[in-house]
Order: sequence, then C-alpha cells, then structure tokens
Amino acid sequence: MERESKIMADRKALIVWGGWDGHQPEQVAELFRKALTEHGFTVEVSNTLDAYADEEKLKSLDLIVPVWTMDKITREQLNPLLNAVQAGVGLAGCHGGMCDSFRNETEYQFMTGGQWVAHPGNDGVEYTVEIRDPDHFITQGVPTVFPVKSEQYYMHVDPAVRVLATTRFPTVDGPHAPNGPVDMPTVWTKYYGKGRIFYTALGHQADIVAQPEVLRLCTRGSLWAAHAEDAAGD
Repeated sequence: MERESKIMADRKALIVWGGWDGHQPEQVAELFRKALTEHGFTVEVSNTLDAYADEEKLKSLDLIVPVWTMDKITREQLNPLLNAVQAGVGLAGCHGGMCDSFRNETEYQFMTGGQWVAHPGNDGVEYTVEIRDPDHFITQGVPTVFPVKSEQYYMHVDPAVRVLATTRFPTVDGPHAPNGPVDMPTVWTKYYGKGRIFYTALGHQADIVAQPEVLRLCTRGSLWAAHAEDAAGD
C-alpha cells in the first residue's frame, strides 16, 4: 500500500545540498525550500551527507530532496537513504543534483531512475521540452511545449520510469548525432519500493530552476513524491 497522505502541518522535508559548486546547490536548495515551505512543509536544510546517516529520522520524513552533484558517499550515509525511500519516503530533485551524484553507486542510480552521461554543446544550448503526459498531476498547468536555454542532458534511463516530458536530440553535433533523432526523457516518475521518485533533468543553475515552467514541475513533482497533492492549492 502507498504511504498515506498527512495533514499539511505534519509534513516534513529534508533538503541536502553540496558537491560541485557549479550547479549552485545552495541557491537551488533555497528555491526548493521556499516552494515547500509555501505549501505547508516544515523543511530542514543540511549541507552534509551525514544528514542521511540517521535512518529512523529519515523514515519520519515525507520527502527528501538531494541537491548534490558528483562527490562520494559512504555506505553509512547511503544505506539509510535507500532504506528510507524503499519504506515510503518520497525523493524529488533535478539536474545533476540528483542524477549525477555518486557515480560509483549503482544502487543510488537504480533508485533515481537515471544517470547523466553527456550534455552535447555544454551550457547555453537552446532546445525544446515537450510534455508527453499532460494529465499527470505534476504536469498540469505546464505548457505542453516550452523553450530552455541551458545544458541539454543526455541520460541513461531506467526503462521502468514513467516519462512525463522529453527533449529531442540531436540539437547540436556530437558523437550521438549519427544515431538519428531520439526523444530523451527529461521529466519522469518511478517507484523504489514504496517510495515515489520525481526527477527532472532541467535545472543547471538556479535561474533555470526558477524559470516558471521548471519551478512548477519541481514544486508539483515534490508534492507528488510526498503524497501531498492536496497541498497544491489548485
């Protein structure tokens, strides 16, 4: 059975930021903190991976938001996180802060549903995002097509994910181009045990997360992961 929704006042989230500074993890964490607080969550923000070490505390949460690119994680930090999500705690995040973390940890990648492998053209690429599942709670109110100027993530993706939005490759030339057009998942959901997972590849830096379409996806994705759809206010 899925985790039952709590009343708003009881909802708790943990945001853990750090890793590579180029993704502006502190600023992105603040955007998630503000959005969740505005929707009734009590939010703890931490900049140490030791925040994952207390499994019982993690299991008392409704949502965990990782904002940590690359770096390494110990088993004492990772295992409680995996166990908490399997037990039903939601996980939501964006870009490299969630799906380019701890590159040696395949179980973490199994949980999140994908791993970054390339961004042809690097930052500043102009591309289009297309919503593929407009009726899902997460995508409601988001334009079915919208532009982004940022990194365009090429990813290895779990075939079990539910794809909510895609972006078309190739946009710029690269070793992937001879394979022809491919629609790469850029927003998805999945389950890891009882835990709901939300991810979007958008959000290279805080200005992209703050883009209205992206912020709405991140906010509603976080609410969905936490079984807090009733907190959306719409």
